[in-house]
Amino acid sequence: MAFFIASSPHSHNRKSTSDIMRMVLLCTLPGIAALCYFFGWGVLFQVAIASVTAMLAEAAVVALRKRPVKRYLQDNSALLTGLLIGISIPPFAPWWIAVIGSLFAIVIAKHLYGGLGQNPFNPAMVAYVVLLISFPVQMTTWLPPVSLIAQPLGIMDSASSIFTGLSTDGFSVNQLRVAADGMTMATPLDTVKTALLAGNTVSEAVQLPVFDTFAGIGWGWVNVAFLVGGLALIKQRIIQWQIPTAMIGSLLVLSTMGYAISPDAVASPVLHLFSGATMLGAFFIATDPVSASTTTKGRLVFGAMIGTLVYLIRTFGGFPDGVAFAVLIANMCVPLIDYYTKPTAYGYKKESK
Repeated sequence: MAFFIASSPHSHNRKSTSDIMRMVLLCTLPGIAALCYFFGWGVLFQVAIASVTAMLAEAAVVALRKRPVKRYLQDNSALLTGLLIGISIPPFAPWWIAVIGSLFAIVIAKHLYGGLGQNPFNPAMVAYVVLLISFPVQMTTWLPPVSLIAQPLGIMDSASSIFTGLSTDGFSVNQLRVAADGMTMATPLDTVKTALLAGNTVSEAVQLPVFDTFAGIGWGWVNVAFLVGGLALIKQRIIQWQIPTAMIGSLLVLSTMGYAISPDAVASPVLHLFSGATMLGAFFIATDPVSASTTTKGRLVFGAMIGTLVYLIRTFGGFPDGVAFAVLIANMCVPLIDYYTKPTAYGYKKESK
């Protein structure tokens, strides 16, 4: 009987890495469908560009390392990284944003450390932060939801805007950001932060058209869709429940306390939980089996740390959303978290740290 030694991610459900990644890909489909419904065809173009670029970069690097290209591509890890990048960037960002992000994720954040199982940071989030810092304008140019947009965009308009910067009617992305009422649109979290910086209250901010539903038009249902996909992953035992529960729980507790103390200066718990990348981060990013904590208690600490950092960055930081930064900071702490939360081996006394 052969004895195989393999790098992480390890799983106890007897599924291969390829099967696990495939299941994660399938469970993102409800969220992607919701994004497309509320924000247009650009979502699919970004996912396609990022995924193809990630696969090509993976093939090129693996070939240079003289490894079997087909076997590495079949584990679907590069495809998942590309998909997460495509989901994270604005649907009508220039095509080269997705290309640069995918190349950086695969070549630098993944293979520079030795490939799958050896990268200390989540590659998709490393790429996202690099893009956000390097190209802040392109990475924050979100269009209004389809129901509010002044110039409806078809599939050809979406492709033209991404690859040329202009729709087929000659409208630029900045012009397309203007809603039917003449207001330039932003994400709900960005709208609240901008309003607070301008001296307005949260109550005044949520009167704007983008807040027609419980967490902003589209964003609430997008988060619900990723929540459904994430619960399916837990049911299939692809991911463990501790990280999502601790992240969402800590974010809920802190946002509830903050809102109770200062409702005019702090966003509501509903907005924190169902806007931005909360559910995507909790179920599909923070649970990365390579860069997350590996012990049971450690996962709870890891998730709670991410939820706390997300709240602090959103409330006191300079960025409207903080999921990517929170995940990367928590990734840095994984060795320490695992060291202090590792279980005692059977037959040994617990050592003092």
